Amino acid sequence: MSTRYANVSEVPLALAVFLASDYYDHNDDPLTISATTLLKPLRQIILPARIPPGEGLVNLADMLASRMGSAIHDSIEKAWVTNHRQAMVAMGYPEKVIDRITINPTREELQQFPDRIPVYLEQRLKRKLGKWTITGKFDFIGEGRVQDFKTTTTYTYKKQTGSEKYPQQGSIYRWLDPVLITESEMDIHYIFTDWKAAMAKSDPAYPPKRFHRQSFSLMSLPETEGFIRRKIALIEQHWDSPEDEIPECSDSDLWRSEPVFKYYKNPKKTSRSTKNFETKQDAYLRLAEDGGVGMVTEVPGQVTACKYCAAFGACTQKDQLIRSGDLILT
Repeated sequence: MSTRYANVSEVPLALAVFLASDYYDHNDDPLTISATTLLKPLRQIILPARIPPGEGLVNLADMLASRMGSAIHDSIEKAWVTNHRQAMVAMGYPEKVIDRITINPTREELQQFPDRIPVYLEQRLKRKLGKWTITGKFDFIGEGRVQDFKTTTTYTYKKQTGSEKYPQQGSIYRWLDPVLITESEMDIHYIFTDWKAAMAKSDPAYPPKRFHRQSFSLMSLPETEGFIRRKIALIEQHWDSPEDEIPECSDSDLWRSEPVFKYYKNPKKTSRSTKNFETKQDAYLRLAEDGGVGMVTEVPGQVTACKYCAAFGACTQKDQLIRSGDLILT
């Protein structure tokens, strides 16, 4: 069933049609599971199926980041499929190299023309594992190396929030077709939506350009299959479990931010902190420098993933986070 959206009137129609358009090749077979789904926490996989039809509508405005990412993916694919020759000429590549580039060739084509340089884009891979069908749609493969485009914030890169899941995703792609993907490393191409030149000059941990490539080592094929089998076993184990018995999402799953340590030089005036610190040590050092008369309070990191989770309407963990103040919806 197609997605229904809430708060449609908040978005101008000229933009709303773009945000409400979903071109992803969804599969409704309950025994087909994608690489991206396998990487989700159990609650995000299991609970959405328990929400009655018509409930838990997606806020249309919240689709902007996802649609922007998809639009960039589509444009990259279109450029390679329709314009790679002209673009490579403009960049100064020799004709003998350009002539060898072949987009999405069949294996028979490569056997017939072994000197070709294959480039694969947005191909859906499938492989059976017991009663399950595992699928994955990679972004780009060049010379046997799988590559992924991530339209994201600089925070994601600085905090390396995807450093565990990115190589897991790439490993699943290689497991799905180790003939197509032969390299044991993958590349992530970050495209930053909030990059600032001034920050790049002042912060050594900040990405130096608006785009950035990072490489990750992939798991071995046996390790990857073991990972997939364990995750499927957990899904089967908890599919019919009561909601409160399904393992809770971790801080990483919840996209919890780092805690903030607020220093108040005058403990009687707490309407606004004197200064905020990222570490407890720095906050207490400032307290000591000021003679120890102030006060330091720790503000736990906020979680944001729940706002975009399809399980929101059926999850009591998010209710606990709201009550504790860790999840602020406004």
